[in-house]
Parts: sequence; C-alpha cells; structure tokens
Amino acid sequence: MKAMQMKDYGPASDLTLTDANKPSINADQLLVQVGAAGVNPVDTYIRSGTNNYKATFPHTPGSDGAGTIVELGENVTGFQVGQRVYFSRNLGGSSAEFTVCATTHTYPLADALSFEEGACLGVPYTTAHRALFGRAHAKAGDKVLVHGATGAVGIATVQLALAAGMDVVASAGTAAGAELLRQQGVDTVIMHNEADHLVPFQTLENGFDVVIEMLANHNLDQDLKALAFGGCVAVIGNRGTVEINPRDLMARDASVVGVALANVQPNELALIAKSLLPLFEKGVLKPVVRHSYALTELAQAHEDVLKSGALGNLVIRVSE
Repeated sequence: MKAMQMKDYGPASDLTLTDANKPSINADQLLVQVGAAGVNPVDTYIRSGTNNYKATFPHTPGSDGAGTIVELGENVTGFQVGQRVYFSRNLGGSSAEFTVCATTHTYPLADALSFEEGACLGVPYTTAHRALFGRAHAKAGDKVLVHGATGAVGIATVQLALAAGMDVVASAGTAAGAELLRQQGVDTVIMHNEADHLVPFQTLENGFDVVIEMLANHNLDQDLKALAFGGCVAVIGNRGTVEINPRDLMARDASVVGVALANVQPNELALIAKSLLPLFEKGVLKPVVRHSYALTELAQAHEDVLKSGALGNLVIRVSE
C-alpha cells in the first residue's frame, strides 16, 4: 500500500511516499481503508519529536481520518464490513491507504458527511466538546469567547456553542477569518491582532463566563482580566510560557483548566461521539474544509497547519 512515512524525527520535507506492507489486525481491531486523513498541529509535534511527543519508526503521520471498514477482528462487535467510520488515535497512521483502528476510538460517520469532512471530526470536534462541556461546563446563556476561532478546533467550538444556545464572541486575525465567523453565525467578531482587543470586556459586568483559548502563551494574562465572576478559561493551545497575576483569578473567583484529548477515557469519547452524531446528520454541525491535499502533498499540509490565519480544516485525500 502507499503511505507517507518518516525514518526519523525531522522536518516535514523528510516525509516520503513509500510502498509499505498492508497492515494486519488482531482479534480486537478493525482494518480501515482510508478515504481521507486529517491534519492537526499535534501531527507535526509527533513527526518532529517536540513538545514531549514521541514516535516509532518508520512513522506514518496522522491520528484523524475517515474511511470504510474492510476487515473485522473475530472479537469485534458493533461494527460491520463496509461501514463508513471516522477515527482518531489509530494504530498505524492515517496518511496511508489502510490503517488499523481500535474499536474504542472508531465511530460511525454520519451519512451527511463526506470522508474529507469525516477526517475533520476526531481531534477538532471532540476537543471542542470536551473543552466547552467537559472542562469549562458551559451552558445555554453563557457568554463565551472563542479566542482564535478560525482554525479547525475554533470553528468546531463556535458551532457547538451556538447550537447549545450560548452568547458567542469569536476572534479572528484576518478579514477572511472574520467573514468566515460571521458566516458561521457569530454576531460579535473581534480582531485578536489589534492591541487591547479585550479591553471592552475587562470588567466584571462585560466579562465572559467562559474563554476557550487557543494560544495561552500570548493571551492568558489578558483573558483572566476579561472573565466575569466565576468565569473559566479552558486552555486548548499553547506554544510557550506566560506570566499572569493570580489576583485576577482571586478577584473573580475564577479558574483556568487545561484541555488535552489524550486524557479523555474511551467511555467519555464514545459519549461525545454519540452526542455529536445527530448534529452532523441534521447539518447543525458542518466541518469547514479549507484545503484538500493529495497524499504526496502531506509535507506542505504539515507546514500549512502551523501557519497563522487558519480558516478551517486541512485534509489529505487518500482514496475514493
């Protein structure tokens, strides 16, 4: 089978199209023919061995993807050959024609979604759901800031928050990003590359009940000043250190929580997937595919996913 692989940690340019052996499965696993693979920042960390991530070699990148089950282990129940599924944390890497999946991280793909859209679900929508409901305990009527809202997780968070009846403010870094957010239904869009963009919200009366933060090392100190009493910042993304004044937390009886999908247990992941499925089927949630790449263009996708000004998801076309 065709697969994009690395022989050691290194830059995206080291990714090479190879002829790899078609993987085999054990009695408890699924073999999935990959239709499309998702591209997330974490894939680049694993590939390069940064942020405490490790890989085994040869390494095929990609945790997210969608495709068709072509083989079932003899102990597997609840799935069938020919079923369309999406998955995350697969066992072989999704940037390949076939990959091995665990039943604990594989879920039915809504009929309303293509494989390319399905490849956008695993990390982005599960992370957004976990951040909003599992960690920040957001609810209908809450005033929520999605800080850095135009990327894959940001768009998913905006869609979930709006669907749940929250008052959503979202930030963008470009005019195109702001327009995308308005198309999603956000009435109040702020530009996070403008100085003092949070100042209008930095009072207890105008503050946020929840802030979903995509770049904490840049924004956390100002986020804390923009919280309402009892507010919470849920940190999804961070690329460095930041200095804060704990009194901003104390004055508001506020909190900061971390969000890491790797910490979520399979039973909770299954519940999240179950709650998302009808929303995808009804079109309430709809992934935004910014760009679709050929399998051989994976290196470019790894470069692009780390660039500022993201507008939705990047996906790799693997097979029809």
